Amino acid sequence: MKKINQYTKGLLFAVLAAAGLTLTSCKDQPDKYEVADGTPSVDYIRCLSTEITSSRDAADMHYTNGELVEQASPQSTIALIGSNLRSVVRVFFNDKEAVLNNSYITDNVLIVDVPKGVPVDVTDKIYLYNNGGSVTTVDFKVVIPAPSINTMSCEYAKPGSVAKVIGEYIVDNANTPLEVYFRNAADQDVAADIIEVGADNSYVKVRIPDDAAEGPITMTTLYGTSTSAFYYQDSRGTLFNFDTPYDGQGIVLGVNGTKAGHGWHSREIFNDGTSISGNYLQLGDGSAKMDEDGGWDDSNFAFEYWCGSWDTPQNITSGDGIALYNLQDFTKWENMDLKFEMCIPSSSAWKAGTMQIAFQGIDQITLSGNPVTGYTNVAEPQAYIFNGEWAGDKGVTFNLGKFGRAMYRPWATSASGSYDTGGEWVTVRIPLTDFSYDRESGAAEKKFSSYKDFASLTIFVVAGGVKGKECTPIIKIDNIRVVPNK
Repeated sequence: MKKINQYTKGLLFAVLAAAGLTLTSCKDQPDKYEVADGTPSVDYIRCLSTEITSSRDAADMHYTNGELVEQASPQSTIALIGSNLRSVVRVFFNDKEAVLNNSYITDNVLIVDVPKGVPVDVTDKIYLYNNGGSVTTVDFKVVIPAPSINTMSCEYAKPGSVAKVIGEYIVDNANTPLEVYFRNAADQDVAADIIEVGADNSYVKVRIPDDAAEGPITMTTLYGTSTSAFYYQDSRGTLFNFDTPYDGQGIVLGVNGTKAGHGWHSREIFNDGTSISGNYLQLGDGSAKMDEDGGWDDSNFAFEYWCGSWDTPQNITSGDGIALYNLQDFTKWENMDLKFEMCIPSSSAWKAGTMQIAFQGIDQITLSGNPVTGYTNVAEPQAYIFNGEWAGDKGVTFNLGKFGRAMYRPWATSASGSYDTGGEWVTVRIPLTDFSYDRESGAAEKKFSSYKDFASLTIFVVAGGVKGKECTPIIKIDNIRVVPNK
């Protein structure tokens, strides 16, 4: 009962205070907020997030909104309860300044997020500066989390090379140095050499150990130890590595591994001094032009894997035409990412067109259109997901151009309007929940709803509703896979 009372009283107090302020400022006196004179004081602090700590609770107890607290992690929302809080003009947690929003400040309540950064000067205090420059201190501890390991510049970077591991709270301390470990073939930790740690604690550059093998990365700082959800050289969920024939682990399409494709086109695959791990697929050849609108050129810029066969009924359970959901487990697709390695030479930069990536069910596309056992509506081979409506075999019209797909165009967010990787390989990560766009980058009318939506895959650099600059890009792709992101 005490827990419920704390939650109710604290949350109602904060909500009513904020609501009162909103009514006054928005209706009666717009833009009337004024900083007060005098000195602020804080009586106590309440939690407005769920993941923060109170010494009043047992060590194994989870906290609830509205509790009294003396410590919190960065980005937690807290409410300072006291008096004369409108006199506050700046707030620091240790040496990190918080962002103040006047809409969440009254005489008695100041709602603020604990700053994200890692403090250098740790004093375990909040500093409230008033309008006159005087400071009021409040005891409060910012609890820095263990490091988070979000991604890697290239998950297939070769042993002995330097790669960037990206995350948050990656802290190197003189007394407790940062440690980064890969796994070897015996599943043992092997230490990586630390090359550089980001000043904002968002990355570390490491030299990958010579005996590093497939597995997660572990990182230890003075604040704790974490292990990555992703794997270095991840082979889980492999769809296409362009190296080995279908063996339950992936698919290579074509004769002797020289071509890749299972649809209208076969793409040439290469294995040369630029390879990251054996064969790779290439879109564009350095002479094929992509116009500013990303004009249609499927003969140079498309990769198709359409499930099925020329048999009647089509075979989708084995071989080159296997439905992708029979190859890998898509049942928890909401918690999965599509990943692949990509390399773009600086001499053939990408400046136009959108890489539209579409997974499709059997009701949207198959290799031949012949019947499939267990399915009443089987689609024929067509490209209407990229160019509009298609009349299905039952006379039903599908606006496949409105069906969901991912839209990837890193050149569009570049200040130069151009993107390349300098001839290096990088890992591209797209959550399957982001396959939510139609062919012109609007909101899709139909999104994924079942693992059976993942039968086929098409990657086509075309259109997307954004203008660029004419270019002749080369886009190298390898190790297409779907992996858990949690």
